[in-house]
Amino acid sequence: MPELAHATRGRILFGGDHNPEQWPEETWYEDVRLMKEAGVNSVTLGVFSWAKLEPEPGAREFGWLDRLMDLMHEHGIGVVLATPTSSPPPWLGRLHPDTLPRDADGRVEWWGGRQHFAHSSATYRRYAAAITEDLAARYGTHPALTMWHINNEYCTYDYGDEAAAAFRRWLRGKYGSLDALNTAWGTAFWSQGYDTWDGILPPRHAHYLNNPAQVLDFRRFTSDMLLECYAAERDIVRRHTPDIPVTTNFMPLFFGQDAWRWAEEEDVVSVDLYPDPRDPLGAQHGALVQDLTRSQAGGPWMLMEQAAGPVNWRGVNHPKPRGLNRLWSLQAVARGADAVCYFQWRQSRQGAEKFHSGMVSHAGEHGRTFQEVKRLGAELAKIAPRVTGRHVTADIAILHDWHAWWAGAQDGRLSTEAGHPTVLHAWHRALWESHLTTDFAHPEHDLSAYKCVVVPQLYLLTDAAIDNLLAYADGGGTLVCGFLTGVADEDDRVRPGGMDARLRELFGIRTLHEWWPLDAGEIVECDGFRGTLWSEEIEAADTVAETIPYEGGELDGLPAVLRRGRAWYVSTLPEPEALRGLLARIADEAGVRPVLDGLPAGVEAVRRGESLFLLNHGREPVTVEVPGTHHDLLTGATVTDRIALGRYGTAVLAP
Repeated sequence: MPELAHATRGRILFGGDHNPEQWPEETWYEDVRLMKEAGVNSVTLGVFSWAKLEPEPGAREFGWLDRLMDLMHEHGIGVVLATPTSSPPPWLGRLHPDTLPRDADGRVEWWGGRQHFAHSSATYRRYAAAITEDLAARYGTHPALTMWHINNEYCTYDYGDEAAAAFRRWLRGKYGSLDALNTAWGTAFWSQGYDTWDGILPPRHAHYLNNPAQVLDFRRFTSDMLLECYAAERDIVRRHTPDIPVTTNFMPLFFGQDAWRWAEEEDVVSVDLYPDPRDPLGAQHGALVQDLTRSQAGGPWMLMEQAAGPVNWRGVNHPKPRGLNRLWSLQAVARGADAVCYFQWRQSRQGAEKFHSGMVSHAGEHGRTFQEVKRLGAELAKIAPRVTGRHVTADIAILHDWHAWWAGAQDGRLSTEAGHPTVLHAWHRALWESHLTTDFAHPEHDLSAYKCVVVPQLYLLTDAAIDNLLAYADGGGTLVCGFLTGVADEDDRVRPGGMDARLRELFGIRTLHEWWPLDAGEIVECDGFRGTLWSEEIEAADTVAETIPYEGGELDGLPAVLRRGRAWYVSTLPEPEALRGLLARIADEAGVRPVLDGLPAGVEAVRRGESLFLLNHGREPVTVEVPGTHHDLLTGATVTDRIALGRYGTAVLAP
């Protein structure tokens, strides 16, 4: 199968979404001049061009795209060609209202924005296939083509009638019979038993709480329907160009897609990443998304979109301070990216995203943004021969699963404060700040290569996943689990005892008497630290080797943390410093070492292949001890024993 390396050919792809249809043609020539100046070697074309390519039903206007493809090829710039199906033209919704999605209240999502397509609409799929077929037939042999980009940021929900019919077909395929569905959904509760498939609807607006098992299956169904849309277009372009890799871009840690399953269907795994420049943990959020994307890809991945400056969807949209764009771009490369791209090349003057930055901002080629982009392009070209295609190795795996997230997010949960992403970020932060490189893994993946596996929170676990965790622990691996793990089975049925009995035995829990969620800002005292968000009333078994107790209050003397052998259970969320210390201790006992010892605060170290990336996320200069002699790929300098990093400074050290 084709892969990212077929497009990179030893380079780091550098560029972004190019939307020249927004500009007069004379600007196109100015664009390629500036692209060459900046070291751009890849652009994405056609993402939002359906109305220009097909201005009326069945018409085709390819002349402008022909000229663009030729222009890019003439200047040595590869094209990631998109299918434009994320933003149908107004005429499609006007002539075919069945292509427009409806929300849970039955309201139509009209044209005028983007992503206004009903994923289960046969009409939408027919038109999407037709434009994809013609694009693939026309440009499949064009020498500029390096990759296909299907749709854009799949994220639509649809509760309409055609989606309802598709949902029923999906349920028939999963359960086979109404008896099996009624059992799985627990419809004996609230008199919800179904006697006919036609009575089943999406979880539309209800007077009170929807059935959580129905909601869970609808989330699964939605991910699958969007994946069907992707696969249909992928199969068309693959039939024309079997050697050209295909991708679609994920949004970062997006709730609506089972990205593990999606990644299996992609040749290249790509993601869009937009940390807030004012967020003191923006770099850690970036590292989490990068680690997750690399793990989904099983190696190098593509940063499809980022911002060169401000975005336009936050309440206040701050620009990136000088040097931060370079720092975060090199962080992505350090954590496995072989492509660093942006939305978009030239900042729009009209439309909903005219205040979203571009590589060429409103200030033009003399603006700070473009000058920083030029520097970055030159540096990526310098390091590419020693970096591209190399892997990042990790001895720790963090387990994450969308189905567990979906189930745990039900409306009737015990706490909205202790949600899956909050806990996931906290645990990853603790490991990141300890300079411990992590992979992510699905709970049913082979975990045998890891010295330590951490499970921040997996509310839902299948029997296969539990068997996998037990096998890992029985094989001598170190396992650390957070609260609300293993509570429910795959149908969101609470397991007897409030946690699977096999897990309770593994961790040395005799009885989980009660969950004690904490209010926002509330803390619970423990021996040596304070817990947040959550606590539990646990009775330990005699087999427990170590406990850290709660102190005071209702849980006084009961275990907050338990260890039985190499299996740990943490029933609260320790404050950041305490969680960092606990996980660092456990990792050290498992034989996991930091990438580099003695790093100053705010400095990140990542090893990719034989290259050591050092990233100063602080605004003050620091000195980093790096024993031995190294070659800095960015500057060409020889570095012996220590190196100075300025504000947002970076070094890439090779032997």
